[in-house]
Amino acid sequence: MPGFHIEHFGCRAARADGEAVSGSLRVAGLCERKPSVADVVVVNTCSVTAEADRAARAFIRRAHRLNPEARIVVTGCLAQRAPEELAGMDGVAAVVGNSHMALAPGIILGLAESAPIAFPALVSPALISVESLLSGGARAPIWADDRFAHSFPEREQIAPGAQTRPNLKIQEGCGNRCTFCVIPQTRGSSRSLSAAAVLRQVEGFVAAGGKELVFSGINLGRWGREFSTTAQERSRVEVSGLPPLRQENVARMGHGGILEDSAPRTLAGLVRQIFARTALARLRLSSIEPMDWDAELIGLMAEFGGGRLARHAHLPLQSGSDAVLRRMHRRYRPWHYAEKVAALNRAAGPELTLGADVMVGFPGETDREFEETLEMVRALPFGYLHLFPFSPRPATMAWALHAEHPVPAEAVEERMAALRALASEKSKAHRGRFVGGALEAITLRAPAEMKARARTAALTENFLPVEVKGSLAANRLVRLRVNGLNAEGALEAEAERPELVQQGVGATSI
Repeated sequence: MPGFHIEHFGCRAARADGEAVSGSLRVAGLCERKPSVADVVVVNTCSVTAEADRAARAFIRRAHRLNPEARIVVTGCLAQRAPEELAGMDGVAAVVGNSHMALAPGIILGLAESAPIAFPALVSPALISVESLLSGGARAPIWADDRFAHSFPEREQIAPGAQTRPNLKIQEGCGNRCTFCVIPQTRGSSRSLSAAAVLRQVEGFVAAGGKELVFSGINLGRWGREFSTTAQERSRVEVSGLPPLRQENVARMGHGGILEDSAPRTLAGLVRQIFARTALARLRLSSIEPMDWDAELIGLMAEFGGGRLARHAHLPLQSGSDAVLRRMHRRYRPWHYAEKVAALNRAAGPELTLGADVMVGFPGETDREFEETLEMVRALPFGYLHLFPFSPRPATMAWALHAEHPVPAEAVEERMAALRALASEKSKAHRGRFVGGALEAITLRAPAEMKARARTAALTENFLPVEVKGSLAANRLVRLRVNGLNAEGALEAEAERPELVQQGVGATSI
């Protein structure tokens, strides 16, 4: 059978897109292979920084050198932002932007089987014309437009497999328009997977033996905000051959018996419905913007945190300077952020692991503004930080700001070093607090080196990496006794019981 390889770049949501495509290809009969022997190599790109662009292009060139006969398909954010550039690269057979990710499996399958690809109808004037590009003979076909009508790939049932804790992308796009961010260009405005579709996936995941599921999205906290009765009326599917009343009932009824009129319209409402209707043992929420941690969502952390809801919160910070946040067009001030952190700590308790993204060198960032960021990071109980230097992105407001007020490279390097040292100090202190105590965790697939030492990889409920003494199967909920930290900073632990038996976790009717 034809074989494929998918190389992932970027965030959890991008990874979820790639996993959905991969699942569809496996169901269609394709097998996964190394890029050196694959018939089709899929490069699922990121474009959040210039370095992400460079890494994706470098992999495309390397894949073509390694396997000149492979047909390379480029997907993801760079494919949406710069499709014509990618279509001209050697070895590239197709470019599929995020706007057409749902079509990617069919396009890849056609290339793998050397079959003609049925080009979609060109109904939008913004669609980059496949025919015009093909007419020159030097470029690959492109699927990309600014409507994003085909951006949610249909995915097979999610299940624990190579990914013990798989990502389920339930939200796409962002409308925040931060001055540094290219995401509105590459993924469009916010859109949500229906509650019925989410519930169906969660139920199937539990039935397949899944223990922990991760909800991801580009702006996850905005899930469901665009839902309204009017929007639902417009999006109802016509059911031919049924009486009018029956048509209406079928159109309103989602998977799992949810009436769309009563379906949740907030992330907190969705989480509560999942806990009421399924036996999912643990749900983890990925990155959520500070102001989207509303009272209802924080209340769920107080009610379910440490049990069915992981005590882990990632709130993008970007800067601790009010002036910088204003130039970024972020929708909170430093004191707002601190208030959300305090509320989450009250709700989840001291076991909460708090993470954040912090950007260094935003245009015009002064020494004093950077010191304000350092002071805020020192003051808040972060367990980890994702640090990155500012990268100017074309067609963003910050592109022009950078041209006028760039921060010198040597200053950026010094500031990154200072934040790295502080982040390492805070991470070690946070993890060290749990030595001598007990934590609940899920076992993961251990790398070969760890297996050789009769150790098991695990992740605690509050998002701490663990190396467990002994060999345990993946996808098991265990209670661990933490003995110390290893040289890499991971917890070292032993299992108190072979299996953590959850009490009171089960489906109830509503």
